[in-house]
Amino acid sequence: MQRSRTALLTASLAAAFSLVLGTAGVWAEGYGKQGHAGSGHSAMGGPGMGMMHSSTGHLIRHLLKHEKEIGLTADQVAKLKEIQLNLDKTRIKAEADIQVAERELKALTDEEKSDIGAIEAKLKQSEDLQVGLRLTSIKTKREVLGLLTPEQRAKEKSEHEKMMQEHKGSGHGNPHGGGAANPHGGANPHKSAPAAQ
Repeated sequence: MQRSRTALLTASLAAAFSLVLGTAGVWAEGYGKQGHAGSGHSAMGGPGMGMMHSSTGHLIRHLLKHEKEIGLTADQVAKLKEIQLNLDKTRIKAEADIQVAERELKALTDEEKSDIGAIEAKLKQSEDLQVGLRLTSIKTKREVLGLLTPEQRAKEKSEHEKMMQEHKGSGHGNPHGGGAANPHGGANPHKSAPAAQ
């Protein structure tokens, strides 16, 4: 009985520790880089988590930066700015809530006598918050793309590819901090992924 309880506690601690490490690293990733805090970049950069959010934030910034080339109307620009603000507010609050949940989880796992049920509940709370943030980002991306005409989508893609070629040619590498093949650090906002879209 004691052995199985110890094994369960060890497994829970290992899972919690990996979550805390992952979130702490991602938090530092999002806020430790100059110019990224508050810019719409997600601090949650783990696999799948920040990828979608960061691609959505990047898409909005790209559209606003190239509004003339893409041919956005004043109404579209105003709507995009409103969407960007709402996404940033949601992201900031969700990331703060995730950090609080992770700190509380750490406090529970540091205490040997903590109830396993309480640890499990806290793990689920943190996970639910992260899923909520990803879902918000996916919905926001759909909303943003829904604002554009087919012609504007084509122009946006063309502008983005042109910008990436310029960065590649200048030898500066990837300006967005993602992998070399994907400048968004995750899902490409220009290609619909069946699972996410």
